Amino acid sequence: MNPALPFTLLKNSYPQKISGLRNTFSAKQFILLLVFVLLAPLSWAKEAAPVAEDPVIEKRMLALSEDLRCLVCQNESLAGSRADFANDLRREIREQMQANKSDREIIDFLVARYGDFVLYRPPVKPATYLLWGGPFVFLLTGAGILFFYLKRRRKQIEEPPLTEEQHRHAEALLKENKGNNA
Repeated sequence: MNPALPFTLLKNSYPQKISGLRNTFSAKQFILLLVFVLLAPLSWAKEAAPVAEDPVIEKRMLALSEDLRCLVCQNESLAGSRADFANDLRREIREQMQANKSDREIIDFLVARYGDFVLYRPPVKPATYLLWGGPFVFLLTGAGILFFYLKRRRKQIEEPPLTEEQHRHAEALLKENKGNNA
């Protein structure tokens, strides 16, 4: 079999396939297909997230949720998170605000349910002493280690004093060097 034969067959049948496509689609059908392809992403759009009917409650909820941690995202505030769980917690906070609960009562409810981790600023108590004091302990430990390391290093690189013979030799070299430069 001739190795160039498949390419010759492919090359000869290609124009026939294109002309067949031209006969299959009319210009109107092509434009209609193009419109559907371009408008399809619009159908994927979601409805805007519901906000409270009362703008005062919504503002209060956003202020409170800025101080709360999203339990899913962990390094994001509850107000900034888009996780489904964060949406549920914001809805729960709105409901409690509509029930005329204070911010302190809402925070106490969330802490009782999820622990101190939900707070960005956990309270200082025996369980959180390491959290609050740990960075300072590490800083002081690092500073102490650096101090003793530099002190020991200074002793290692300290030069011993010159003997009388070395002083005389250095002075002779300096006088000899001055004589050559003049």
